[in-house]
Amino acid sequence: MSERVAIVGAGLTGSLLACFLARRGVRVTLYERRPDPRTGQAERGRSINLAISERGLDALRRIDLVDQVMADALPMKGRMIHPVEGPLDFQPYSATRDRAINSISRGALNNALLDAAAKAPGVDVVFEHRLVGLDSQAGALVFDTPAGRVETTADVVLGADGAGSAVRGQLLAESALTEDVDFLDYGYKELSIPARDGEFALDPGALHIWPRGTSMMIALPNPDRSFTCTLFWPAGSFDALTTPASIERYFAEHYPDLLPMAPGLVEDYLNNPVGVLGTVHASPWQAHGRTALIGDAAHAIVPFYGQGANCAFEDVVELDRCLDATGGSWARSLPLFEARRRENTEAIAEMALANFVEMRDKVASPVFRLGKQIEHTLERLLPGHYVSRYELVSFTTTPYAEVRTRTRRQHQLLGVVAAGIGVGLISTALRKWGRR
Repeated sequence: MSERVAIVGAGLTGSLLACFLARRGVRVTLYERRPDPRTGQAERGRSINLAISERGLDALRRIDLVDQVMADALPMKGRMIHPVEGPLDFQPYSATRDRAINSISRGALNNALLDAAAKAPGVDVVFEHRLVGLDSQAGALVFDTPAGRVETTADVVLGADGAGSAVRGQLLAESALTEDVDFLDYGYKELSIPARDGEFALDPGALHIWPRGTSMMIALPNPDRSFTCTLFWPAGSFDALTTPASIERYFAEHYPDLLPMAPGLVEDYLNNPVGVLGTVHASPWQAHGRTALIGDAAHAIVPFYGQGANCAFEDVVELDRCLDATGGSWARSLPLFEARRRENTEAIAEMALANFVEMRDKVASPVFRLGKQIEHTLERLLPGHYVSRYELVSFTTTPYAEVRTRTRRQHQLLGVVAAGIGVGLISTALRKWGRR
């Protein structure tokens, strides 16, 4: 391939994509609006740790990066539920209790991918280039840089610049696509639990959840033995706590086990920003067979299934397959990529929203726990035939749309089994009552 490809966005997706294209002999320039993140400090309160699972690992294996990336990853084999009162409740992700998703630093992963991209033959990486103009048909790009405005052209332009994509904004200004951003009526704020005497303050083998009905908090472990916590509260709720005393009172009542573990809680709460959450729907994802969106730029989702990065990495794998299928023709590959991926990205967007409700409202319920026990029993009794939605999403590369269809059928079966158990319990109770 002799095309010159411009990738806008040197985050996770753009850096991975540059690595894949370099293997094909494509000349790539990777543009990033930020300074080089490998030499600076992460923006405060904006990490949202990643949970890398099979789809992401599959992509990393294809460029021989999985061992390097996973060296500092922390496997989490289930959810640890923190009620307001009572004991902790560990809920394994798999029936065999041995499968895990992996907590990893977003920054560390981005740096590893950037290093790999920068070392790849035919790849140039430039920083502090903010896209301010695009002619999608001509492949002409305009960037603002510290040295002034820069104009350039490329045969193909790929927008991998995240949920707030500048490429998508330029395509929207050209009327080359339509956009619908469905903001969730929730915000998020990060807190931190430091290491305690050099050790983890909580079990590092679990994703910790504090479900509180209309709100929740989660915590993921870090290699330095700290935990990154993320509060997900209804929009406007964060503004209700404005003083150290009010913050401490609220957390003492609703998250009583957190205060002793988080000495910097008040400072984090007062100083860390509130982020927004939403789902991006754009159509189409490409224009003129030479400009396209990929990853969050095309279809950002809420983070509650831990699939944002995994889904974007799977995009890169699928685009690579499309280039194989079309003999390297971008004009044919870009529409084919969208045709193959759209149904799947819409499916995971739907499942991510559903998982928010599950994590926030259901995981502490005895009925939910019973359902999970029944589900795991069916998985053991019917291996390969009954597989939970979580396992299919996190531990396989089964297309998301197929997961959605399959689990709907399985949940119908689960409902029948649960109803049968309920009838059995009632019958047993009636028999006992009748013998009195």
